Amino acid sequence: MKLTSKLSVLAIFALFNLTSCEKENFDEITETTSKEQENILAKACTAPGWASQNGGTSGGSGTETTVTNYSQLKAAIENSSVKVVKVTGTISIPNAGRINFQDQSAKTIYGTSGAKIVSSDQTKSGSGILNIKRCKNIIIRNIIFEGPGAYDTDGWDLAILDNCQNVWVDHCEFRDGVDGNFDIKNQSDYITVSYTKFTYLKAPKAGGPGGSDDHRYSNLIGSSDSATGDRGKLKITFARCWWASGCRERMPRVRFGQVHIVNSYFNSTASNKCVAAGKEANIRVENNAFENVKNPIDLMSGFTAVTSVGNSFSGTSGTSSGSGTAFTPPYSISLLSASSAKSTVTSGAGATLSGNICNSF
Repeated sequence: MKLTSKLSVLAIFALFNLTSCEKENFDEITETTSKEQENILAKACTAPGWASQNGGTSGGSGTETTVTNYSQLKAAIENSSVKVVKVTGTISIPNAGRINFQDQSAKTIYGTSGAKIVSSDQTKSGSGILNIKRCKNIIIRNIIFEGPGAYDTDGWDLAILDNCQNVWVDHCEFRDGVDGNFDIKNQSDYITVSYTKFTYLKAPKAGGPGGSDDHRYSNLIGSSDSATGDRGKLKITFARCWWASGCRERMPRVRFGQVHIVNSYFNSTASNKCVAAGKEANIRVENNAFENVKNPIDLMSGFTAVTSVGNSFSGTSGTSSGSGTAFTPPYSISLLSASSAKSTVTSGAGATLSGNICNSF
């Protein structure tokens, strides 16, 4: 047999003996329309980090409900029978129009390219976009959440996870929240936030009754030192996230939980402190890039342990060391070097997808 024939036979043999899910998905995709391609890729998604535990996180499936305005968005999110919500265009939240997403399971909310949900309410009671409470097995992907800017009225964050389990927030952007961008509290557990960008593009509004003239505090994990029900909960992974311009504090600030911050990028020159370890915080800060920020790792009183490993610090000042030995994650996740984290995150974090498509880790 000629050499070229032998190579052809070997190539065919190898092709038919590939058994990886990526190969199977590729074969399916080549025979489908572009819309079906997105659905196949979405089904192939596997949540990384803590959201992969406790049975995993797969979100919703089935018929999509497309929404283009507030009334449609509110109705689709609040209807437990709707399992996949597709957000298109820019949707404005009316004053006091915060949406309550409660007591549901197995649901996906995702945006097409450029999808944005915007709130302009800076009041204590009316601010915020999503209050997600007592929900399980949820995916939120590829949406920009935009607020009116930080103003310390003791108001609401753009989104809150309250007593939720197995939630995966992927390729989203949270910017200019009133009280904060995205908080996780009240016994929430098995949460992964990946390829997500946090930023403040608007100047903070001073003089709020809450007492801070610059409340650009992005992410709070755990609501208070007295919330002891959070012990053993708040297992959260932040993977390949970007705390970008304007973030001042809480990137994140942690109480109680076992929080893994991995392959993320911090470059807000407005920073006062970045990762903050509060009461009984157990944090693994791994292979991240900190650039031109103050106090990359802030050890507050009463923390349990903070392990800092494989991180890079460029142009930083203040504290950057951990203390003690934090938890070892029970999952495996692909690790980039800290030197590669910046380029990977800046090119991929945020609402950078075309729809309900996931990147592998």
